[in-house]
Amino acid sequence: MADIAPSISHSKATSPETLLNFSDNRHLIDLCGALDRNLLQIEAALNVQFIRRGNDITIIGDDATQAKAADILNFLYRRVEQGKLVEPADIDAAIRFDGKSPEKPRKSIGQIEMFKGGHLEIRTRKKTVEPRTVTQRAYVEDLFAKELVFGLGPAGTGKTYLAVAAAVSMFINGLVDRIILSRPAVEAGERLGFLPGDMKEKVDPYMQPLYDALNDFFPAKQVEKLIEDKRIEIAPLAFMRGRTLNNAYVVLDEAQNATTMQMKMFLTRMGEGSRMAITGDMSQIDLPRNVPSGLVEAEKILRGVKGIGFTHFKTEDIVRHPMVAKVITAYDKHAKANG
Repeated sequence: MADIAPSISHSKATSPETLLNFSDNRHLIDLCGALDRNLLQIEAALNVQFIRRGNDITIIGDDATQAKAADILNFLYRRVEQGKLVEPADIDAAIRFDGKSPEKPRKSIGQIEMFKGGHLEIRTRKKTVEPRTVTQRAYVEDLFAKELVFGLGPAGTGKTYLAVAAAVSMFINGLVDRIILSRPAVEAGERLGFLPGDMKEKVDPYMQPLYDALNDFFPAKQVEKLIEDKRIEIAPLAFMRGRTLNNAYVVLDEAQNATTMQMKMFLTRMGEGSRMAITGDMSQIDLPRNVPSGLVEAEKILRGVKGIGFTHFKTEDIVRHPMVAKVITAYDKHAKANG
């Protein structure tokens, strides 16, 4: 169906108002959500008021917020017309992008056609993933355009999730033969021996976030089969030593807990046809005191090297529950205040 923008009119009788008319009542119901919860979310974020009558929505507020709210409703209505859901995270993304259609890519993103209807998407077996902030968008472009990418920033910004999604997308499109996911098991040491089970059972708890991401993109049985066939590997960073990783998409998560030697070892595992994504949060280093983080040093050494991408996420890029951003911001302020 062709996108049809709702008509807009302005009333100047008492306070400025914007009137939107949506032609398809079924689409309007999906846009508004159960008990108009989608409208309530936008009202709270923009400090506007919506009045819904039939197929009309009146927006009350100052001129700037009315225009932004109209753009967001129009943007989300087109999303519904395309058969997509409108969930709280989608509304949050629309607000972050001001309801504007994303610009065309800043760079070539390789062999995968990522743009559909002007929107950047990562398509996997189970779901389609869309960047929800401007920083996420730039990061996704780098994941497909560059062979080595660093995603740095606080928890909840989608660094690892988007990297795994990109790995899955390139895998199912035949651009890589394997997916390799790794993390440093920083708490292993002596305590690892006291955990029950064989080595896999000992290290799996450290790898669980990577399993969770994979299960979002592949059916569970397919994940099991791919792991069994060694087409997906999930292993601690220490297991990468001595290997050459050809035709693989390799993701290193929690890289701030890699030592300098581990980071250099990992980076030199890259083989022909491979790509690497390295994610970490500099504020969450769990290494022993006086042991420098390999991620911190890698950023200093590699920044400016042609072909390597660095994306820095901030608290405003957090896409988990809004309270996560508030907690991280509070901790950051406390740390700065106490030197």
